[in-house]
Amino acid sequence: MKLSIDRAALIKPLGHIQGVVERRNTIPILSNLVIRAEAGQLRLTATDMEMDMVETVSASVSEEGVITTPAHMLYDIVRKLPEGSEISLTADNTGQAQISAGRSSFRLPTLSVEDFPAISAAEMPVAFQLPAADLKDMIELTRMATSTEESRYYLNGIYLHHSPDRKLRAVATDGHRLALTQMDLPQGAETMPAVIIPRKAYTELFRLMEDYDGDVEVGLSDNRARFSLGQVVMTTKLIDGTFPDYERVVPKDNQRKSVVKVADFSAAVDRVSTISAEKTRTVQLTFSNAGLTISASNAQDQASATETIETNWSDDDMKIGFNARYLLDITNLIEGDEMEFAFAEPSNPTLIRSPMDDASLFVVMPMRV
Repeated sequence: MKLSIDRAALIKPLGHIQGVVERRNTIPILSNLVIRAEAGQLRLTATDMEMDMVETVSASVSEEGVITTPAHMLYDIVRKLPEGSEISLTADNTGQAQISAGRSSFRLPTLSVEDFPAISAAEMPVAFQLPAADLKDMIELTRMATSTEESRYYLNGIYLHHSPDRKLRAVATDGHRLALTQMDLPQGAETMPAVIIPRKAYTELFRLMEDYDGDVEVGLSDNRARFSLGQVVMTTKLIDGTFPDYERVVPKDNQRKSVVKVADFSAAVDRVSTISAEKTRTVQLTFSNAGLTISASNAQDQASATETIETNWSDDDMKIGFNARYLLDITNLIEGDEMEFAFAEPSNPTLIRSPMDDASLFVVMPMRV
């Protein structure tokens, strides 16, 4: 194999592909990516056995061929080469590949392509398209609520499904908070199965969409999902589990409401929570006609803090506690200058949303204070 390619053309796909490869592998071949050069194109492939990614770029190919070489090492080499470098990559039967650029030259080990796992080519019975910007928003608005507990693996992803009112809905919850957003159901998604996209998959998908503004082609089966973005195709196994009936915890009749300025609320919670216990990060919200008082205390350090901001509360005084980190995560996602709280009782789930966004909502379980 012999080819040349501009550094700028290679660094981007390598950045995408190496995100799939785990830093530590017990199976050596999984640390490698496949480089296939043919017909003026360079095709890069990587897998971790749960997810695989294939990306194609143009290259000047003088000798066709295919090799595997360490993904992270190759990426780090290309990343550190000077901008504007012309990279030459050659490989023969010696078990090594040579990367050259200017006065720099590197030799990397290769492993047999035959040992590389087969990439999934399974049929996807359901296929539809949606703008990358919309899919990216859905991931951004829900990912913070996914669980990290291995015992509840079915919560370790984003639940993607269609609702009875013909909406494509994304939901995530860790049992303490819930995030939900939806959009009009794309054509072709009417028969989609309800799926749970794993954390690593939606994280890599989000990264791919950061510099992509076209449509994403989505293919779904009962156990796999495929996302195609231009020259990139990412396929992932789905979480095999049953997502809980989340609609049971979304409040339907929380009538006690308060609207606050997002910037004022976020800054106040951030300041007050500075002295709260590191483990719980608890803050207390006291709603009254005089405003919203945010407070925290730390018995161990004998410290306390309070701050009052404006709100439109007209009900009886109410005190309720929350994890400050959960509140701050939500303020970073609220669209517009204001956010609305809707309460029932201090021990019941609280609904938070933006008055400007009817498609998204957040549910937070209160804490004892």
